[in-house]
Amino acid sequence: MATEEKSLNFIEQIIEESLATGFPQDQLRFRFPPEPNGYLHIGHAKSICLNFGLGLKYNAPVNLRFDDTNPAKEEQEYVDAIKEDLQWLGFNWAEERYASDYFQELYDWAILLIKKGKAYVDSQSSEDMASQKGTPTQPGVDGPYRNRSIEENLTLFEGMKNGDFPEGSHILRAKIDMSSSNMLMRDPIMYRVLHKEHHRTGNDWCIYPMYDYTHGESDYIEQVSHSICTLEFVMHRELYDWFLDQIYDDTKVRPHQYEFARLNLNYTVMSKRKLLQLVQDNIVAGWDDPRMPTISGLRRRGYTPASIRKFCENIGVAKRENIIDYSLLEFCLRDDLNKKAARVMAVLDPVKVVITNYPEGKEELLDAENNQEDETAGYRKVPFSKEIYIEREDFLEVAPPKYFRLSLGNEVRLKNAYIIKGKSVVKDENGVITEIHVTYDEDSRSGSGSEASQRKVAGTLHWVSIAHAIPAEVRLYDRLFIDEAPDSHKEKSFLDFLNVNSLQLTTAYVEPSLATVKSGDKFQFQRLGYFAVDKDSSSSKLVFNKTVGLKDAWEEKGKKDNNSINNALKDINKYFKVATREERIAIRQAIGETLAGISNYSLLQNSFKKNINNNKASLLFSNFILKYAPLKSSDYDKEDLSKLYLMSLKSESTFVRSRALLNLSNLNYDLEFLNSFKEEVLKLQANPPKSSTVREKEFIEQFLNKL
Repeated sequence: MATEEKSLNFIEQIIEESLATGFPQDQLRFRFPPEPNGYLHIGHAKSICLNFGLGLKYNAPVNLRFDDTNPAKEEQEYVDAIKEDLQWLGFNWAEERYASDYFQELYDWAILLIKKGKAYVDSQSSEDMASQKGTPTQPGVDGPYRNRSIEENLTLFEGMKNGDFPEGSHILRAKIDMSSSNMLMRDPIMYRVLHKEHHRTGNDWCIYPMYDYTHGESDYIEQVSHSICTLEFVMHRELYDWFLDQIYDDTKVRPHQYEFARLNLNYTVMSKRKLLQLVQDNIVAGWDDPRMPTISGLRRRGYTPASIRKFCENIGVAKRENIIDYSLLEFCLRDDLNKKAARVMAVLDPVKVVITNYPEGKEELLDAENNQEDETAGYRKVPFSKEIYIEREDFLEVAPPKYFRLSLGNEVRLKNAYIIKGKSVVKDENGVITEIHVTYDEDSRSGSGSEASQRKVAGTLHWVSIAHAIPAEVRLYDRLFIDEAPDSHKEKSFLDFLNVNSLQLTTAYVEPSLATVKSGDKFQFQRLGYFAVDKDSSSSKLVFNKTVGLKDAWEEKGKKDNNSINNALKDINKYFKVATREERIAIRQAIGETLAGISNYSLLQNSFKKNINNNKASLLFSNFILKYAPLKSSDYDKEDLSKLYLMSLKSESTFVRSRALLNLSNLNYDLEFLNSFKEEVLKLQANPPKSSTVREKEFIEQFLNKL
């Protein structure tokens, strides 16, 4: 039991209070209740770590209970995948249970509620039911079947169970309060008719219980003491307690529901329905595609159980919703792999290097450290020869200032090998470099202790010997979406934000020590990132997945994009100060190039909205976003657009008015939208402001001629 109150999360505090007020510790029991209608994702990992972590902390059993009450969506495949994910994460459950284990008991309790006058069979259509249920501000009204006799309800419910009625013809509802302020209490559905085979009970049942009825009763059967759910179930707690009230025996433990904030991770989606759509539409190659946020996808990509557990520990358990940066998940992974992954050399985009003064036919084995973070990792032998591959991007014929790679006339060190100096290049008919010729310093071998070996040079490059290199397919994975919140935008599909570069294939060359790798093995390709052996790999064809880069490229890109926006805003101010049209055109083109290079939808949208104000520089900037940013006219809210254009047309600056008129004339707007500005433009034409120019008057004519 914890002793430091400040170190406890609020769920642990609740448990401590329960124990302090006399609840027996040996009666603590928890559960993890997934629905087997898809694979688990990183959001479920938070719940898994919380529930099973409580079990470990308090030495209490944790059940794995499958909420299998909807045979239309559930499959044994999902059950098996969930169990595999839990075990991979390092957790073991006390008992494997299923809601379907309790179908008979749940049915018997439903009969009891009917006999008590607290449940009835409703035969309305779903549309009629919805209308009589009311709204959040208007109470519902009793349906026409609410006062059926107990005998009729029992007969109908028995017929539902026996399969006498088609789907949708009848439902069983709890009789609670149609005027309750909590709409979930307005006679919720308990059972519906489904003529579908269940993955465990087959065709034994033609009716299936709803989640709200099943969940609390299942907790009660299993004697779960603390039933922990995510925040969307806060309003369900009243119903959870009502169903328990109908069956509770005070000689048993009564479960209590507590809610915590679910995990929201940027640059991804957490809806099982949307993840299933990605799979069914073949946008990804299955639930375990390494771009998916599923636990199986993360495992295949090369994530470790320890990194996911650490991530869940770092984000903590809170009562308020927040969005976690994907970079934190990647940081936890890098931190773990840095300690564990062996360092090897691989070249992803090779160019041939010939060491002209290295003896023909000579080969040697050089010592290479496996992992400098692990003293026990030892060394391996790496072959070296006259011809090697290096990364194409590691060479420039003419080096700019502060360039620390290979160039003509400059020296670099080859990792674990020698210092080389660029001498000349060979190019094909298209001017593409096919060979780089260098010389090496024979006395500069790493670790030899010679004076030359200790000479400092600007950079160190990784390489592989061509004679010994093994070709391998490398799958370069990146985030699946380019937007921070792909499913949060009105009138936009989350699929609109797919990253077209989320998977790129390349043939790489790797050092021969990787010849015998097996699926799941993890390595750091030096200077490139962390990579894992994919399950598609074989002895005849090695396949590696890029797990994560050595640095957070997305964070760097985010900072760069933010800086670009800020710098463009500064340039806008210059636009109003320069003396000539040529200077303004140059500034506008530079801003346009900057905006065209930003793909972050949310950043562009936020910058657009933020700058709709009475400042002339801000208004011009929002107009430039409309002109140059890679978004469609339909991506912007019509109210925001109207506000911007009306404010722009009333601006004191002819530059702002002119840009607004040009945008209205040249961007793809419908006639109705354009006509909404006709009156304001006619005012400009009739009473030109003092700052008006000949060009602005031409733009007015151009706009009016379009109507």
